[in-house]
Amino acid sequence: MASFLRTAAVTTSVAALAGAGAYAAKALAPRSEDARPVIHGGRTPRILIVGGGYIGLYTASTLRKHLGRADAEIAVVDPRPYMTYQPFLPEAAAGSIEPRHVVTSLRRELKGTSVLNGNVVEIRHAERKAVIKPLTDDPAYEVTYDHLVVGVGSVARALPIPGLAENAIGFKHIEEATALRNRVLNQLAMAASTWDADERKRMLTFVFVGGGFAGIEAIGEVEDMARAATEEYDSIEPEDLRFVIVEGAGRILPELGEELGGYALEQLRERGVEIHLNTFLNSCVDGKVELSTGEKFEADTIVWTAGVKPNPMLGDTDLSLDERGRVRVNAALQVVREDGTVVEGAWSAGDCAAVPDLTKGPGEYCGPTAQHAVRQGKQLGKNLAHVLMGEQPEEYRHENVGTVASLGLYKGVAQIKGYKFRGPLAWFMHRGYHVMAMPSFERKVRILSDWTEAIFFRRELVSLSALSTPRAAWEEAVASGKKPVPAPTGDKAAVLQGGKQPSGKQ
Repeated sequence: MASFLRTAAVTTSVAALAGAGAYAAKALAPRSEDARPVIHGGRTPRILIVGGGYIGLYTASTLRKHLGRADAEIAVVDPRPYMTYQPFLPEAAAGSIEPRHVVTSLRRELKGTSVLNGNVVEIRHAERKAVIKPLTDDPAYEVTYDHLVVGVGSVARALPIPGLAENAIGFKHIEEATALRNRVLNQLAMAASTWDADERKRMLTFVFVGGGFAGIEAIGEVEDMARAATEEYDSIEPEDLRFVIVEGAGRILPELGEELGGYALEQLRERGVEIHLNTFLNSCVDGKVELSTGEKFEADTIVWTAGVKPNPMLGDTDLSLDERGRVRVNAALQVVREDGTVVEGAWSAGDCAAVPDLTKGPGEYCGPTAQHAVRQGKQLGKNLAHVLMGEQPEEYRHENVGTVASLGLYKGVAQIKGYKFRGPLAWFMHRGYHVMAMPSFERKVRILSDWTEAIFFRRELVSLSALSTPRAAWEEAVASGKKPVPAPTGDKAAVLQGGKQPSGKQ
């Protein structure tokens, strides 16, 4: 069975690499010479893209395929100089993919585009102005634009649970995935070095709050890695690890339906994962976890994956927001007012926008998924290019072709066009789909290389927990080089202790 899986993995890697090459060749094709010129009245239009995630990257790259530098000035603003492909965060946390390969450099991919690292803290679209705060101590500054694209995405939806802010870690960025991996491996190392049974139990307890894709894929991959890591310890058995899922709903992975969600539930429970459904986290002060069912236990590691909310910076704009804090847009991804009239020169898409889902009917909106965000970014870029060339924008319409989820190495579930898959085949589908969706031909190749190396070599299970405190060793070295101040003796000691000065000294 193992040899079959290795052979299948190699075959999948080769096929995906060939497909990636074809994709890259198509992406690098030159712009058609008969493309209509931009109508700008003698001045090059300036496009400001707020956010460097899926929407920012794909909108800017699509615009550059249709428009030359003389046709439009494009600037992307984001605090990070890279875009993170979030579906690969679980594999990065498990060490299956090098963390750097999960991110794509904005400057490298967006040639001919200005990338500004900072935070947009205010947008006054009526004046066509945005305020950017640099990451340094420099003061904020204003920029003007002709067209605005808002793609700031979402942030973790943290709740006012006692102890949550102080003890939990999120799972939306590569830094968090890397920190989680280092923490889990470091907890094993510390647990193997302590004689305190209660402390050891606390160290080996890992709690994930949220039973959606982020939480289930994260716990599936990390649990798989942690169980494998116990082979390197004589004093830790796989049964000593305690993985807990806390989910407020009555099932996990609701997007996959009851059958596949139930299968995932059974698979995780067979692996020893505790799953608390219809349960909420009430408190985790000092790592003392209290559930709504009354159960109490201690854990050093708490991962929060219980949903997202639109980026709160949208509240500092003059754009119309819906009751959930999302930017109102029409099917062409143009920002609209509450009455549905179009706001000229303003566009938005992704998790921060209420994009109508035309495949489902009135009142339905596209979900906050990578599948929608990638396609919306490309469509937004095309539509903006169309408008600049005097053409009409097209409506965004995409019917979900399927859903895939990983439950760990060679384990997964998938639903493609109504067909259900589970086990190794679903896992291969998950990897194949996401490597093709990963931006940049270079990143596709690097990820495929990571997977291929994993076929022939064991997991890399070294913790680099010191990354979170990189100056600690230096500070310790500096402190060790300082000579201690000698204790005062004789007459000096008497003076310091309040005695009289010795005679003959003033």
